[in-house]
Amino acid sequence: MSDDRLIVALDVPNALAGFELAEKLGDAVSFYKIGLGMLTGGGLALADELKREHGKRIFLDMKLFDIGATIEAAVRGLAQYDLDFLTVHGDPHVVRAAKEGASGKPLKILAVTILTSLDRADLDAGLIRAGDIPDLVAERAGRAFDAGADGVIASPQEAAMIRALPNAAGKLIVTPGVRPVGAALGDQKRVATPAQAIADGADHIVVGRPIWAAQDPRAAAAAILDELRG
Repeated sequence: MSDDRLIVALDVPNALAGFELAEKLGDAVSFYKIGLGMLTGGGLALADELKREHGKRIFLDMKLFDIGATIEAAVRGLAQYDLDFLTVHGDPHVVRAAKEGASGKPLKILAVTILTSLDRADLDAGLIRAGDIPDLVAERAGRAFDAGADGVIASPQEAAMIRALPNAAGKLIVTPGVRPVGAALGDQKRVATPAQAIADGADHIVVGRPIWAAQDPRAAAAAILDELRG
């Protein structure tokens, strides 16, 4: 039986490969993430097919960032696909515009705090102000909530801090950077195990490579689900 706390990232080259993976996973997985890497490979068509014809939940991970009017227009267009989650950057003006674009639709707007592939050296290179990453993540999350975000994307290492924020009640915390025990870190730097991420306050975990790169993706997903339920 599926458990929508697990979101499987379809980080594969195109819609055909994504659909083949979804077929392998079958009813073990009910929630999928489709990101920018597949956008030009039929990602929106795949999202629509999985949602409408197979009853899956869809997280469109676009991490949108632009002026308010452009964000509002883009989100209004994407909301027509009847998707579940959409990411935008956590800047308050972006969040407010995205919420306006999603008005009247069930689409949840999730704000990106600081990418889980970044560390303090990366932030320094990007001229991001000084401070410990967890503190900056919590501050960005709080400001995004105040701007109307339905939830945030954050490292599992910051989930507990975000969940403790006064304005986090009723908000979603979705954590990439989740790796089962023994799995390679890949390009992630701030990670935790599936069970630890949920215990620390995450509502959903996003797992990609440990599932799609496995010899038996369905078994890999089942092992993660067993860990969540255990």
